[in-house]
Amino acid sequence: MDIGNSDILSMLSTILLVFFSLIGLITLHELGHFLLARRFGVRVEEFGIFLPPRLWGKKIGETVYSINLIPAGAFVKLSGEDSNENNDPRSFGSKPIWQRALIIAAGVISFWMVAVIIYSFVFMSGAVEQVEDDDPAANAIVQILSVSKDTPAAAAGLQMGDVIKSVALKSDPGQSLKTDKVSQVQDFASEHKGQEMKMEITRAGRDVEVFVTPRANPPAGEGPMGIALMRVAQKTYVWWQAIGNGFIATWNMTIGVFDGWGQIIGRLASHQGLPPGAQMVGPVGIMDLMTKQAEMGISYYLQFVAMISVYLAVFNALPIPALDGGRLMFLLIEAVRRKPVSEKIEQSLTMFFFVALMLFAVIITVQDVRRLF
Repeated sequence: MDIGNSDILSMLSTILLVFFSLIGLITLHELGHFLLARRFGVRVEEFGIFLPPRLWGKKIGETVYSINLIPAGAFVKLSGEDSNENNDPRSFGSKPIWQRALIIAAGVISFWMVAVIIYSFVFMSGAVEQVEDDDPAANAIVQILSVSKDTPAAAAGLQMGDVIKSVALKSDPGQSLKTDKVSQVQDFASEHKGQEMKMEITRAGRDVEVFVTPRANPPAGEGPMGIALMRVAQKTYVWWQAIGNGFIATWNMTIGVFDGWGQIIGRLASHQGLPPGAQMVGPVGIMDLMTKQAEMGISYYLQFVAMISVYLAVFNALPIPALDGGRLMFLLIEAVRRKPVSEKIEQSLTMFFFVALMLFAVIITVQDVRRLF
């Protein structure tokens, strides 16, 4: 397939959009720490975009604002953050436990608030929502939710996000059935098992013809073609409804994250493995998924970014040293014991879990690269 200059530019712009979206999420997370630290009088020594070594920096007031070399996130450096010394009244360690806890929790809360804002904007501008076949939505479409491996759909090149506009038999293309309901596609495939079908689809704004032959005896749960379908329509809401829906969507997504993790842990504990179709992804896999969502449309992309923000909030709140949840755990121990955890113990545990998380991320990234390339 020939790739034109416009395709290359579009691909590069999408990659840049995804990259800066992720950097933006992490920067807003650090901004939460920054604002609460300033609110409680903690000296902020540096607010940096990307990670050191420093490329550029400017001191404004008492804080250095910097842009750094390694394009992996952002950071805030607080005075006395890594020490239990409290001689300096403006150091992090000198502040009451409740203030330190709020400064740390502000980063996690920022992720949730970003999700609320994104969801609210999407609901105001037009959210893509799943609707039933009997819903009278005028702009409803049938979209592929997933494609199972080693199926007629996979062999035909159908992809997640494809919009099915019509179906017909290859032998009788004149009798084309326009589709805007899931049942229309499913019934047509069931009625013509073993016969090659022509499907007109829209992919990333382009119309494509695909030929697929439904199986006569498909495995349980896959269907004749091996695709999962959903009917979606774009709906808009007034601002106060959109904000309310933004909070509800963020809450439901948070509950969904816990529920999903609970199911995975339960299956792994019972030696059942990951649920069918589930797989762990790292930074490379996330960027690939975000790129695919961007190709589907801005509404899909923004909702996916909001979902990633919720995942980051939940993950960062886990009581694991090296994460904000771990730092909150140490503060809770300090509140119970009436004295802080030994600096040496805290730093050793934090370093151990940081290295463990980095190794885990490397392993998952290698798997992502093998799967994608």
